[in-house]
Amino acid sequence: MRENHIKIILRIGVFGVFFGHGMVAINGNYAWLELLTTVGFSKDYATFLLPIIGYLDVIIAFLVLFLPLKIILIWAVIWAFSTGLIRPFSGYPIWSFVERFGNWTVPLVLLLVQGFPKKFSDLFKI
Repeated sequence: MRENHIKIILRIGVFGVFFGHGMVAINGNYAWLELLTTVGFSKDYATFLLPIIGYLDVIIAFLVLFLPLKIILIWAVIWAFSTGLIRPFSGYPIWSFVERFGNWTVPLVLLLVQGFPKKFSDLFKI
């Protein structure tokens, strides 16, 4: 029973991170445009892409909350780690990456608690 409570709390944590960031992106946090241009997108394309990324984050948030498939958790870890790591490459101090450790470690812990996938078919299991 305790493990189920831990999983629920972790799912809520991932939901909060991805839903919050998704809504900020959908509403046009233009400070994030420089992060996208750092990886090669033009400013116009980054402006177009930002709300799409936001909607994807919202979808991930709800999937983790209600259907936390391991493949979704792996995506959440990689995406949150990458978006945190890009900040120092965009001119932000390294601490802007460090302060976002929770964004990727929470889905990582949930993945480890659920059991890391051992074979391909495990990616599509909770």
